[in-house]
Amino acid sequence: MVNIRKSFKVGVSFGMVSGVLTTLGLLIGLGVSTQSKAAVIGGVLTIAIADALSDAFGVHLSQEASGDSSTRHVWEATVSTFLSKFIFALTFLIPVYFFNIKYAIIVSSLWGFFLIGFLSILISKGMGKKEKLEVVLEHFVLFLLITFSSYFIGILIDRLF
Repeated sequence: MVNIRKSFKVGVSFGMVSGVLTTLGLLIGLGVSTQSKAAVIGGVLTIAIADALSDAFGVHLSQEASGDSSTRHVWEATVSTFLSKFIFALTFLIPVYFFNIKYAIIVSSLWGFFLIGFLSILISKGMGKKEKLEVVLEHFVLFLLITFSSYFIGILIDRLF
């Protein structure tokens, strides 16, 4: 088993979850409400850059505020948060580019579900069998709550405007 520094675990896990769920939520909401590839692509790129920088800054401040992190730990968490969110957010451009919006939402949702499942399993390693299942199920329920909320908000916006 590979030993990974805590700072990278913090940054990558936060960046990946935020990258997947924020991007997927935006993609679903904008996709359902506008059916515009340009709007979705612009939204994903904005999240990949501006929101990744914002989250990295938030992690940076959080790690500094904890008072128990070295300067190196703070910067490793900051950079790994930015890179993981940036990279994972950009992966959602692939289905948007290759498919119409309806299928891009489906493919992106499956991709996001896989990524969250993979991370959940990694996080649950070392836990007891019962706790491992609880962690994975908890993360999937939160994933579904976020994606369905985004879908219904998109439908609501489409109907109102």
